[in-house]
Amino acid sequence: MTVITASALPAENAAAGATSTDTASELIAAMVALPAGHPCRAALRDRTIEAWLPLTRHLAQRYAGRGEPVDDLFQVGVVGLIKAVDRFQADRGIDFIGYAIPTIMGEIKRHFRDRTWSVRVPRRLQELRLAITAANNELTTKLGRAATVTDVAAHLGVTEEEVLEGLEGARAYNATSLSTPVSAEGTTELGDTLGGEDREYEMTEFRIALGPALATLDEREQKIIHLRFYGNLTQTQIAEHVGVSQMHVSRLLTKALVKLRAQMGDC
Repeated sequence: MTVITASALPAENAAAGATSTDTASELIAAMVALPAGHPCRAALRDRTIEAWLPLTRHLAQRYAGRGEPVDDLFQVGVVGLIKAVDRFQADRGIDFIGYAIPTIMGEIKRHFRDRTWSVRVPRRLQELRLAITAANNELTTKLGRAATVTDVAAHLGVTEEEVLEGLEGARAYNATSLSTPVSAEGTTELGDTLGGEDREYEMTEFRIALGPALATLDEREQKIIHLRFYGNLTQTQIAEHVGVSQMHVSRLLTKALVKLRAQMGDC
C-alpha cells in the first residue's frame, strides 16, 4: 500500500473550510491530551473528525470506478476515520495520519470484501480479486497493452493457477437477474433459457439395471412384460397374442414382476 503523507495531498484536499492539515493534527493532539471524561473532549472529537474528512474523501476517490458510488465509499471511510480518532494513542510513537490511513482504507476494503459480492466466496479469493484488478490497471499503464495472466502472476508473486482461480472467483462479484432480456425484441428473459427438471435422468440408472433383470425371465415372461409395458396392451389383448387366458396372463405377469423386483433389489 502506498503511504500518503500530508504533503502529498492535493491543495483542495488539505483543507476543510479554513482548517489546514496542520490544524487537523493539532486538533487530534489536543483531543488525546484530554482525559476521557473531560467536558470539552466530545466537542473537540467532532471538530477533529470534521478536520480529517478531506483525507477520507481523498482515500475513497482511489477506489472510484470499482462498482460502488464514491459517496458510499466516503461514508464507509468516515466509519474508519471515527475508529481511528477514537482508538489513536499518541504514546505509541506514530503520528495520526500514519495510523488513520490504513484504518480508513481497511474499512473501505472490508466493505468491498463483505458487502458487494453477490455470492459469498472465501475471503482469500475476494482479496485476490482486488489485487488482480489493481495489478491489471497498473500493468496496462506500464506495458501499454492488456496484461496477461503471466504478467499479473509475476507482478503479484503468485502462480498463474492462483490468478486464474481469482478471476474465476471474481465472477461471483456481480449476479445477473433472471429477468434480464436476452433477445433483441426483449420478449425473452434469461430465466426463460434455463432448462427445466428432466425426470428421464432419474430413470437412467433404473433402465441400466432393468436390462440384466429382464434377461433372467423366460421367453414368454419377457414377451408379456414387453406387450404390457412397452406395447401398452391390456391383459385381455396380451392373452390373444400369447394364446392363453386373461387369468393366466395375470398370474404370469405377477410372477414376472416378482422376479424383476428380486433381481433389482426391490421389496
